[in-house]
Amino acid sequence: MNLLFVLDPLAKLEAYKDSSVAMMRTLQKRGHEVYASEIGELFAVGSEANSEALAVARKIVVSDDNAHWYREEAPTKMPLTAFDVVLMRKDPPFDMEYIYATHVLEIAERAGVAVFNKPQRLRDFNEKMAVLRFPQFITPTLVSRQPGILQAFIDEHGDTILKPLDGMGGTSIFRVRADDPNRNVIVETLNGFGAHSVMAQCFIPAIRDGDKRVLIIGGKVVPYALARIPKSGETRGNLAAGGKGVAVPLTERETEIAEALAAPLWEQGLLIVGLDVIGGFLTEVNVTSPTCFTEIAEQTGFDVAGLLVDRLEKINLTAKNA
Repeated sequence: MNLLFVLDPLAKLEAYKDSSVAMMRTLQKRGHEVYASEIGELFAVGSEANSEALAVARKIVVSDDNAHWYREEAPTKMPLTAFDVVLMRKDPPFDMEYIYATHVLEIAERAGVAVFNKPQRLRDFNEKMAVLRFPQFITPTLVSRQPGILQAFIDEHGDTILKPLDGMGGTSIFRVRADDPNRNVIVETLNGFGAHSVMAQCFIPAIRDGDKRVLIIGGKVVPYALARIPKSGETRGNLAAGGKGVAVPLTERETEIAEALAAPLWEQGLLIVGLDVIGGFLTEVNVTSPTCFTEIAEQTGFDVAGLLVDRLEKINLTAKNA
């Protein structure tokens, strides 16, 4: 297969832990060719006859040397129909440029290219609000622009987590108690006096045992989670916020949640999904660029990237035989 990764600049990827790099390495070892583009290098052209999606893409050769992990060829303009698979792996922010890129990718999809995660679903599944699709698995949750409604939720539950709808890596997440002297300014900062929607969730004390990342690949549940355990004095387990990642087998409850969501998410065209589960409660459904492949593989021996490539090869074979 020829595969195009749409992601952040290659030089900024930390190869020793980056899940996209793990995917590229496994693909190359199996004989597939890997290309890379940035989101700003996608473009579309149209005429009376046709619309076409293209990219400024560069073929890359990867290695196991984390310090010098890739070599790239000169960039060239290529139609996205030159690729069997396009993997959208750009990190948030999920802004308008990201949305425009999904529309370009849809043109390729209509031309027969397999695009993952499915562009429409990237727009549909806000990673925070998606949990409201599965209310049987969540802690009390609110999404609102109304400062008074947010304040009432804090009063009702006493100990809450507030976060923006478009962040990643634990940025701008606050734990707010009803008696917190800073609660008003926190709500004002996140909410912008009614300008921005905020998610509020009842605080889950089990965060001390980790914010579990549970991966689902093509409808298959990875049997291990990465427990991201907060550092001392923190309530955020995100690795970007200093959390420690410890791979652990899924609990019965985590398996129940993942198995319940696996088929519906795959039916929606979501190939790679990262569920966040704290204390048996679903807190986020990550679909833009889920991570933790490398940490789980290194600590357990379970080849997450290999499972992904298995699924891609099966998808490609099915498409060619159709």
